[in-house]
Amino acid sequence: MLYVGVSEWSATQIADGVYTARELNLDRIVSNQPVYNMLQRYIEPDILPLCEREGIGQVVFSPLSQGILTGKYKPGQQPEQGTRAADPQSNTFMHNLMQEKTLTAVQQLQTLAQQGGYSLAQLALAWVLRKPIISAAIIGATRPQQVEENAKASEITLTDDVLERIDKILGDEVKYHQ
Repeated sequence: MLYVGVSEWSATQIADGVYTARELNLDRIVSNQPVYNMLQRYIEPDILPLCEREGIGQVVFSPLSQGILTGKYKPGQQPEQGTRAADPQSNTFMHNLMQEKTLTAVQQLQTLAQQGGYSLAQLALAWVLRKPIISAAIIGATRPQQVEENAKASEITLTDDVLERIDKILGDEVKYHQ
């Protein structure tokens, strides 16, 4: 069986697709594949409510924000050679996230994660997976150890206090628009 999914569609496009499928008696959209992470939340105001109403699951990508939410990029330091941020061919989507203020906030998130007994990557993935509308998070692990560490995020339940602390730490660093 085949299923209809979309990627990086706006709320208007998704709504039009839902309407068209109903009108023409076509298979409905069942999944959306957007960028979603603690720093990039543009799907929250319009796309998530629409998809919740229509029963469209989210298979999100870049849940670690191109590796920024692993804590490997430090404020005031150049990215290490061999990392995505150091490669001009791979880092085109990272420029607006590699700001000193953002990297400083990420370091504070790393401290929060350590206080909870987990890695920053696990905190970031648990944050993404906390919403029932998120069906899955696509991770770009390069080593088996990363897969094992990231999988542990599914066992973490974040308290309201931790969620509030995350939002307070990130403040203006959160992007609600593409």
